[in-house]
Amino acid sequence: MKQNHASTLRVNLRRQVDDSYEIVVGENLFPRLVRDLCRQPLGHRYVVISDSTVVKLYGRKLIRLLQEAGLRADGLIFRAGEKSKTRPVKQRLEGGLARLGVGRDGAILAVGGGVTGDLAGFVAATYYRGIPYLQVPTTLLAMVDSSIGGKTGVDTRHGKNLIGAFYQPKRVYADVLTLTTLPPREFISGLAEVVKHAVIGDRTLFRFLEQFGLRLLARDPAVMAQIVRRNLLIKAALVEADPLEQNLRRVLNYGHTLGHALEALSGYRMLHGEAVSLGMVLEGKLAKALGYFPEEEYLRQNALLRHFGLPVSPGPALKTWLDRKVSADEIIAWTFSDKKAKKGKPEYALPARIGRMKKIRGQVGLPVEAGLIKEVLNDSLQGR
Repeated sequence: MKQNHASTLRVNLRRQVDDSYEIVVGENLFPRLVRDLCRQPLGHRYVVISDSTVVKLYGRKLIRLLQEAGLRADGLIFRAGEKSKTRPVKQRLEGGLARLGVGRDGAILAVGGGVTGDLAGFVAATYYRGIPYLQVPTTLLAMVDSSIGGKTGVDTRHGKNLIGAFYQPKRVYADVLTLTTLPPREFISGLAEVVKHAVIGDRTLFRFLEQFGLRLLARDPAVMAQIVRRNLLIKAALVEADPLEQNLRRVLNYGHTLGHALEALSGYRMLHGEAVSLGMVLEGKLAKALGYFPEEEYLRQNALLRHFGLPVSPGPALKTWLDRKVSADEIIAWTFSDKKAKKGKPEYALPARIGRMKKIRGQVGLPVEAGLIKEVLNDSLQGR
């Protein structure tokens, strides 16, 4: 009887990749961005991707500046809002690049908020198997959080950010003056991520927010620049230590496991920061119930969220954004499709105090019994 012999070959691909990049924080940065591209080109041509709101404020202006500098630049637009962060919209943007004749020597400029950065970054990660891109965040949430770290992706009916890639930008330009054109609700939404960063890793920042919160709400450029820089330092340190979110970087998910569920259940009528604020209230309550988070610290967190005008009462908030009652079981069901789940079970990043997160055996992603989650959700939904 003839025997089949198998042979094994090895492909050796050990390599080190330097994905380091600069983050520029300041005012009136578009001329600086254009000069940088003239001195250090990222490609033969550039495509500015922005939504239908931001294109009128900044997208067209940047395209004009690029063209006046002799650079080849075009623009692609999608409808503003979280509902555009989908595979069909990504496909349309890719089709737009192809129709423009953009090849591997092209580059993308993602100009806008978190949706734009996630969507345009994912397009950059996959078009021609990867072309360079810049992040040009114009919302507070994008500046302090989503524009750095290389997380890109889209939402599906199964959950938020389930399909995507880690793909780092080549540079980030955070122009704090763009924050002056944000609608109040959008600006306040971004403050949830600012408070989150303080809770997970910077007690001094938390005290600064308590002291200078009114100046921040008034959009004082100096205070905004200081807050953006401080938040970027926190996020950058975590990204450097754990670029693929294997453990330590998961502290950034505080408020996001239950927050993402609420955001999805609202049909994305709830802004991301509003959902994160409620998520921090709920997950902070879990940490308190488990004996990790002292009550006085928990109340202090909630007081700062309330001071900034963010929602802290899940029951009334959900009535505002939903046309029906949501049960604890529905919220819990959504968490099982969360991208942070392990072995089909969600994990939580929970605070031990303001400025420090709880770890068990070195791990920051912690399992929580479903019974306790349901109890906390039921109490909170009923206003207790």
